[in-house]
Formats: sequence, structure tokens, C-alpha cells
Amino acid sequence: MSTLIVGAGLAGLTAATELAAAGREVKVLEARDRVGGRTHGIEVAPGQWADAGAAYLGERHTELKSLMARLGLTTAPTTTEGQSRFSLGGAPQGTEGRFPPLSPVALGELFDLLDDVTKAVRADAPWLTPDAERLDRISALDWVEQNVTHADARLFFPLFLGEMMAADPADVSVLHMAFYLCSGGGIRYLNAFAGGAQEDRVDGGAHRLSELLAAKLGDRVLLGEPARVVEETGEGVRVHTDGGVHEAESLTVAVPPLLADAIEYRPGLPFRRSGESTVPGCAVKVHLIYPRPLWRDHGLSGWSVSADGPLLSTVDDSPPGDGVGILTGFVTGREAKEYAALAPDEQRELAFAQARRLFPELPEPTAHHVTDWINDEYSRGCYAALFGPGDWVGFGPRLATPHGRIHWAGTETSTEFFGLMEGAIRSGQRAASEIIEAYAG
Repeated sequence: MSTLIVGAGLAGLTAATELAAAGREVKVLEARDRVGGRTHGIEVAPGQWADAGAAYLGERHTELKSLMARLGLTTAPTTTEGQSRFSLGGAPQGTEGRFPPLSPVALGELFDLLDDVTKAVRADAPWLTPDAERLDRISALDWVEQNVTHADARLFFPLFLGEMMAADPADVSVLHMAFYLCSGGGIRYLNAFAGGAQEDRVDGGAHRLSELLAAKLGDRVLLGEPARVVEETGEGVRVHTDGGVHEAESLTVAVPPLLADAIEYRPGLPFRRSGESTVPGCAVKVHLIYPRPLWRDHGLSGWSVSADGPLLSTVDDSPPGDGVGILTGFVTGREAKEYAALAPDEQRELAFAQARRLFPELPEPTAHHVTDWINDEYSRGCYAALFGPGDWVGFGPRLATPHGRIHWAGTETSTEFFGLMEGAIRSGQRAASEIIEAYAG
């Protein structure tokens, strides 16, 4: 039994590994000249890497932890010790811990409202949530305008949503927002470093996961092979790429829904998996490089939150030991769309100017790197696709449902840890199990 897999990210490589271990013949077709999908490493100094894509993990990410153990990878803690900086209108302020200098009562009420809507969602099938059609019809922006009155909470909401899911509140439905937060373990788990979903990073970079998986698969992984046409025949499938035609008995498409829908299917599929309201995850990552983590000398954590952007938040992503200092800046939501449209020199100047405002104690960075996921041809956004009004009710029931010999994987097809590396891995395992069961014997 043979299977083609489109996409050499964590989902596709996991599916390929599971199928190969079961004795199946596999071939992975990857459009890029690298593996990893939305995990991507940048070497910022000899032997020292920054995560330009997915980076963080926590104890609940059990399949990711298990995979790391099998591959001999370890974690590095996300450092948050020291004072945080906040720029929320006016001059930047320093505080101990990560709670912003805003009304605790207003933020408490906001999080109570978010908790209520998150707990009401059916994580296993969001489209079956009570009142799903209404929740899927209104945007998160509409929801906050209807339910939140305090200026501090309204100011903080888009910053929170940008950090959690790289979303502009106008782009996602309330159902998608609630499902994303619920799927990832809840607001407090997703938002936490110590004991939460951002507690650790993969030492050496998350890209190593895919590189090691691909190395084990060897020449079964083909790069530079974007899938253009998928043909279903009576006995199998053919995938036409820029490099040729590949045939197998079954196929797993392990790319984001917007990319999957861009493939031509013959005969055409009876359904789509994205629509006009589905948009790319709005994330641009900016790495500011220093000789070492100099902010620590001043009692700073490197963590910041800004309402005026472009870096809506920063975090200390420096490698352990005596290496370089890396401040990772997250440009998300509406800011990301605007920032991605700028020329490289403008991007650099805005990021450096903000670093000067937030951290006047620091010298200019020695280098910087900008990773634009919005305009990435073979990702169409990061962390994950953003489902707008009507998407979950319209497309959700079919996101992971096989069609004939075509199966689907990718973090968007996982109702567990949607949008995270853990979700990608679980989706690859599910797709492999489907194929093994469907074509047993």
C-alpha cells in the first residue's frame, strides 16, 4: 500500500513516519526547499538559532514531548524573570510580573466573559456548540463592542487576541475565538509561561523536529515539489507537481486549508475547506539580536506589551548558556498587515525605534531578522488559518473528513491544540491511522 503526502511540516512528516513504521510505502512532496512548514529556524550566530515560526510548548503537549524524547531533543525554559515593560498610552512603564498597569477589575471582567464563552464551546465539534450559528455569525470585534465597556479592557483585548492567536478581532468569529482558546487548554494555560503553554522551547529550535524526522525518511521526502493538481482514479491518486507526476493508492494533504483549496482536484471536490471569510494568521516575527541578553543586567525580563506597535509584545528567546541575546518581537493582527506591507528599511527602523523607547538602557541591536508569514507563499499565515464569520458552521464538519482516497492533516484539522505544534502532530497521527484502517490488508 502506498501513500503520497503533500506537505513536509510536522503534520505531514508525522503521518509519513507513522505509515512507514507500519510498513507502508510513503512519499512526501514539499513545495519549499526546506522541511518544517510553519516551524522555521534562523541561525543568528554560529550554532545558535532563533525560532522564526512555532516555538513554545508546555507539559500538556504530550505528543510533542514524546516525539522530542524519541528524537533526542530537550527543552530550554522561556525566561521571564525580571521587570516587564508596558507601553499602553504614554511613556513606557515598568512593572514586576506580566500583569499590565491597567484596571485589574476591568481586565478581570474581560477574562470572566472570555471564560464563559470559551467554556460553552464544544471543542470536539465547534459547529455543534449550543447557539453555534449566532456565535459563528458575529466577529470577535462585534462581541467586545457589545459586551465590554471599560476603556482598559477594550485597549487590552486586541493585544491579547493577537498574542494568543495572531488575529485581528475583526477577522475571526466568536465561535472561532472561543474554540481556539478552549482547544489550547483554556485562557490561563495558553497565556502562561511557568506551568503553561509557553513554558519551554525546543533547545536548538523547533525546526529540528522536522529536520530529524525528514532525515529518518531520507529520499522519501522530495523538496521543490508544489502540488498543483490532484487526480482521483478508480484505484488511486495522481499528484501533479512542478517536478512531475506521482502516483499512489491514497493521499494525505497536510497543508493549511487556504493552500489545500488552491490545489486543482479532478474530479472537483464537492466541498471547500475555506471561504471568503477565511484569512491567513496575521503574524510577523522580528528578532533583535544583541551580543548577549543585556536587558538582564538591568533587572529586565525582556517581556513587553505595547499598544502602539509595531511590536505588540517582546519576549526573551535567548539560547541557554553564554550565547547571543535574542529579543523576539511579535507583530500580529492589524499591525501585522500594515507592517508586512512596508519596505525592509522601514520595518527595521520602526522595530529599532520601538526597542529604543521600550528599553533605553540597551544599545542598538547588532542584527535583526524579519519573518513575514502573511505573505509566505506556502504557509498563508501563522500561527494558523483564521476562521471568520460563518466558517466553522459552513466548513468545520468537513475539515478532517476524508473524501475518497484523499485524507486531510494539519493543525487546522485538529480539535485538540488547534494552531499549535501539538495539534499538527496529533493530526498527522490521526491521518495515518485512518489510512492504515481504511486500506488494511
